[in-house]
Formats: sequence, structure tokens, C-alpha cells
Amino acid sequence: MKKSMLITGGARSGKSALAERYAVAATGRAIYISTADAHDDEMAARIAAHQARRGPEWSHIHAPFALADKLRQSDGGHPRLVDCLTLWLSNLILSDGDWRAETATLLDALADQTAPVIFVTNEVGAGIVPENRLARDFRDAAGWVNQTIAHACDEVVFCVAGYPMKVKSNDHSL
Repeated sequence: MKKSMLITGGARSGKSALAERYAVAATGRAIYISTADAHDDEMAARIAAHQARRGPEWSHIHAPFALADKLRQSDGGHPRLVDCLTLWLSNLILSDGDWRAETATLLDALADQTAPVIFVTNEVGAGIVPENRLARDFRDAAGWVNQTIAHACDEVVFCVAGYPMKVKSNDHSL
């Protein structure tokens, strides 16, 4: 891994576990930047399962909204894993935040990073067209955010059944 990576894939594709392996491989330590909030028992269980998988080599930052600020504050040391952009976007949309402006701020922060950053996101546009406007708006926004971050990252990996498929490597330029 060079400076930045985006790992995308479907639900339960193994992308978070893959990202965790990449993050600690560089220095043996990493910072986990979580974007999820536990609004119900089921989500709390999901968060607990993610936390249980990580060991003492991980430190944690919670960033459901101010992701760019947290990247800036945590830069200069160990690799950071942001899990996930999709939940961050959900938080912004559901709170009537300006997700376009926040994505632009995130891009600015990413450009200034000295320590590696790995983003995890869901690939949500490969299914059927959702039946309601909020779901369609979310799908479109997620596609736009994913494309924008992918363009800025050095590497993009698509995860299928726990296996990485390189989409954009370090030596690829557009």
C-alpha cells in the first residue's frame, strides 16, 4: 500500500477484514476510524463484532460526521482505516448535512495526509433501482462519493468473497 486505498464490495464481502489486514501490515499498529453509531441492538452487535476482531494493536477514533477533521488530527503516525464511507454518508444524509461539501472537505484532507489511509465503502449501485426516492438518492450519492474518493486514492480494491481484486494500482493514472 502506498498512501491511500479504497476497498469496496458488497455486504459481507470481507472488505473490512481485508482492510484491517492491510492496515496493520505496514507498521503492526493502526488506527480504526469508525463512522457507525449504534442506534439499535442489532447495530450494537455489529459494532461489537468488528471490535472483537481487532486486538491491542488498534487504537480507535469515532467519527460519524467530522471525518476530515479526524483524519487531520490523527495524521503523522500509523495507518488509519476508515470504516465506512457508506455509514458516514448515511449519517450526513439523515441529518440533512451537505454531503457534497463534506466530501470536498474530505478530499482536501486526504490530499494533505502523510500517513496511509484506507477507506472501506459499500458498492451499492449494482442492484435493482430502489423503489423510493430516499433510497435512490442514497444510491446515487454513494456512487458519486465512491467515484470521487476512488479517483483520489492511490489504490482501489474490489472485495469478492474475502478476496481482493485490484481495480486501480499504485502505478495507474487517469
